[in-house]
Amino acid sequence: MSPSSSGLRAACQTLLLVAALATGSFVSAADDVAAGRRIYMEGVLPSGKPLTGLRFGDVTVAGEEAACVKCHRRSGMGAVEGEILVAPITGNYLFMPPDKTLLANMDPRRGKSFNLSHPPYDDASLALAIRVGRNANQVTMNEMMPRYNIDDDGLRALTAYLRQLNVERSPGAGDKTVRFATIVAPGAAPERRQVFVDMLKAAVTGKNASTVVGAQTYGRRHMTSAAEMVLGTERRWELDVWELTGEPATWGAQLEAYYRANPPFAVLSGLTNGHWMQVHEFCEARQLPCWFPLTDLPPVRGGDFYSLYFSRGVLLEADVLASHLKSRAGPKPARLVQIHRDDETGRAAAGQLRKAMAGSGIAVESQPWQDASAKTLAKLLAVAGPKDEIMLWLPAENRALLAEVAPPKARRVYLSGQLASGERGVPSNWKGAMRIVYPFELPQRRDLNLSYFRQWLRLKRLPMVDELFQARLYFATTYMTDTVAEMLDNLHRDYLLERAENMISRREGSRAQEEDQARQAMHKATRALLASRRAAGDMGPETADPQELGLRHSTTVFPVLELGPGQRFASKGAYIVRYADSHSDTLVAETPWIIP
Repeated sequence: MSPSSSGLRAACQTLLLVAALATGSFVSAADDVAAGRRIYMEGVLPSGKPLTGLRFGDVTVAGEEAACVKCHRRSGMGAVEGEILVAPITGNYLFMPPDKTLLANMDPRRGKSFNLSHPPYDDASLALAIRVGRNANQVTMNEMMPRYNIDDDGLRALTAYLRQLNVERSPGAGDKTVRFATIVAPGAAPERRQVFVDMLKAAVTGKNASTVVGAQTYGRRHMTSAAEMVLGTERRWELDVWELTGEPATWGAQLEAYYRANPPFAVLSGLTNGHWMQVHEFCEARQLPCWFPLTDLPPVRGGDFYSLYFSRGVLLEADVLASHLKSRAGPKPARLVQIHRDDETGRAAAGQLRKAMAGSGIAVESQPWQDASAKTLAKLLAVAGPKDEIMLWLPAENRALLAEVAPPKARRVYLSGQLASGERGVPSNWKGAMRIVYPFELPQRRDLNLSYFRQWLRLKRLPMVDELFQARLYFATTYMTDTVAEMLDNLHRDYLLERAENMISRREGSRAQEEDQARQAMHKATRALLASRRAAGDMGPETADPQELGLRHSTTVFPVLELGPGQRFASKGAYIVRYADSHSDTLVAETPWIIP
């Protein structure tokens, strides 16, 4: 072989070696990220052994209790532990050059409390932070932060994972716009569907009319903080309406097609007359937030992360009624007869109540109502005797049939407030024996909560079709507006859900207080005007002052909304209520707020 051939072969071998090393390093990097994610999320090292560390010098944590996600959350954007602000540790926040400005609103209890700046980490300084507890400023960290016993393989893997964690905005979030989708399933009443879509479009139009983007300097501003203005993080919204058709088994493919065409940042509410599991599963698979859809039957599955619901719907009502019947003083019913539509929601509600009543000593009997006729309903009601009680899972669209049917001989009839969408439309001859499982704030208190919502409807010239239904949608849009504004430029889907957990109770309380203060100021001015007109002789004596106002805790149809880490149902209870008399829809609570 000639020297030139030998040299050529050597050169080729070198190139092959370089290629092999490059390929190997690529695979290793991907493996490191996967191994680092397991450390971060589960507290398991590449060796399979649990991650361990020491808190407060002598408290050992291991495995899941030692996992980074416990404090820094899934997003890596941190949290608040007591008085301690747990810093963001995404790739940008750890390794960003010092000439870049990154801000995160950290503490929802104290208003605008931001993350602290620090020099960028490198592999060596990050190792010291993880193993020794000394940060990039060379300051000893709080002892809540474990000093980890982590080997070189684990450290390399965790560093690789942190370097890529949420370094880019999530799909659907651009420099100047955020795209949302809403999902409308088949079967909803046309009037509901129309007002649902119209309200969402009006909310987006209103949001964009008060949004400043780039060099735009005119118009009103929607601004939550000075940081939003300084950083220029306001964005216009775009909304797609995903209409589903056909059987639920086909919805997954339809959703995938919509998603591939225009992936949204989140699903903003949604509308269904029954099935929702297929949408829920799609959002979990795509890691796509699904924000307070309007459904009577939310899926209840442990460990799911990406969907937020107002409550457990009819499943919550079943548990509330069971709790009430088990603890109620006085004689128990001989039987509890359930009458329900023979559909997914009705069967699920009846099944949950039967399960919840197990061991109560009360026989539970279910009567499917298949044809939704008054004649069949009358036959089913006749099954119950004077010592029995009835649970009527009656959808709002069938409520008018009660006027065609005589009240049963049963001692008491319970009505699902969730399905009936409130208390209206019950005939007077039914009201004496009627009780409602009522998962909403009582109407007389709710009136004050919803005053701004009603004003918004008037301004947008939108009809009031169903107040309980529409008020929930209004909350979903305003809460999304506030939450996205608080996120500044940290538009990560998992962070959106974490912010929702952190903000909801504080946001509701502060917004209610702001509305009260504004209304009190308005009434003070009104009283002064009335007094001056009376003094001038323009009016007779006033016999009653304007409505007295008390501080509220909610701006929605629920007494309180709250979420903790990992919680996905914001309202957790219901009242048992009765009618004050047969001539009005005034309700009286027979029980406190029951949280089963």
